[in-house]
Amino acid sequence: MPYRVLIADDDANTRKGLRELLERWGYRVDEAADGDAAKERALANLPSVVIADLRMPKLDGLALLETLQPELPFVSIILLTGHGSVETAVGAMKRGAYDYLTKPVEVQRLRPLLEKAVERSETLREVQVLRRRLQSVWGLGKLVGKSPAMQELYRLIALAGPTAAPVLISGESGTGKELVARSLHELSPRSNCPLIAINCSAIPETLLESEIFGHEKGAFSGAVERRVGCFELASGGTLLLDEVAEMSPATQAKFLRVLQDGTVRRLGGKTEFRVDVRLIAATNREPAEAIAQGLLRDDLYYRLNVFHLQVPPLRARMEDVPLLLEAFLEEFNAKYRKAVNGVDAEAERLLMGHVWPGNVRELRNTVERAVIVCDCDLIGYAHLPAITSQPDSDEAADRITLTVGTTVDEAERRLILKTLAATGNNKTRAAALLGIGLKTLHTKLHRYRG
Repeated sequence: MPYRVLIADDDANTRKGLRELLERWGYRVDEAADGDAAKERALANLPSVVIADLRMPKLDGLALLETLQPELPFVSIILLTGHGSVETAVGAMKRGAYDYLTKPVEVQRLRPLLEKAVERSETLREVQVLRRRLQSVWGLGKLVGKSPAMQELYRLIALAGPTAAPVLISGESGTGKELVARSLHELSPRSNCPLIAINCSAIPETLLESEIFGHEKGAFSGAVERRVGCFELASGGTLLLDEVAEMSPATQAKFLRVLQDGTVRRLGGKTEFRVDVRLIAATNREPAEAIAQGLLRDDLYYRLNVFHLQVPPLRARMEDVPLLLEAFLEEFNAKYRKAVNGVDAEAERLLMGHVWPGNVRELRNTVERAVIVCDCDLIGYAHLPAITSQPDSDEAADRITLTVGTTVDEAERRLILKTLAATGNNKTRAAALLGIGLKTLHTKLHRYRG
């Protein structure tokens, strides 16, 4: 469907000229001769862009702007003004106008400005739709959850998505980092272009540069033809660099240079070319720890960390398990043509009591297997062998037993080491659970090793 544009101007010749021009460009155009009529038609037809004269009868351009903003926050408003009113138009931009044009309108400026205004409007409209969906179904894209941690994650995704800013996503394996990246891409103006994902830990270091940057024929032994790299494949879209901390420091340095210059040179190539890519990086390591261990360059980290999204582990949002179960049951019932309606009380107790070290991925795999083997309408204890192999009491497994005479230092040492084990050696998470600073935790661990 062509995008709608509303032209509001009391000068009939201006309206006619702009209408003919915009219709040749493929837009669907409405007209209004004064501010009141413009308001009425905007509310009825929901245009992407309103081009309004600053001076009109009844409602002028500024009054129209203030009237439409609360009602249609996704509409981009471009004001038309004479040279004597440029200062007023600039002030209007501070109050929410997208931009202004001076009369007579310069065609070469109008077209790119209109395209960008439409792009902004459609992105804001999509964000509004997704936010309403989030409020009604407790999810964003394929992410599911209503816990406070997930609600905060959705809020940050909605803020970061429509921008071109780099994003660093961190979280344990299986938490859904790639789903977060896909939600960011779908919220961006680049959603019609490709999202290219590359897992740095799954590709040998000797081949990783070729995968990312591409290579020319004969660049190295076995390079029998030119290969297009991920940067080129993702041109105009988004590049997801998964497990970025698994990249060697030398490759990270080359990657950083591309981010800084916006240019790529294929391996064996002599020329550089520009790329237009939005970058998202993900890691299952704690970024501060990866930097301290020399696995992640700090300059690359600061370049990536414009937005940092932390995906919570499943054990930190157990209230989301019932929603996830519902979503996975619907998915696998359709996939395997089953009619499993839910889980019985005993199975639910087991699922809610499990610590889920593999996070959402582990839960999903467990439900998939249970749906396959279930021969009735409810999943029960017998359908969850992976869960029944767990200790009878996770709480008991997490206890520390102290005998009379144990020193305070020894009790503290045991507590710290037990907490580290429970968090998968995530020192930042362990320090938070223990109520001490990360530096204090490192100092104590160093003393224990000594």
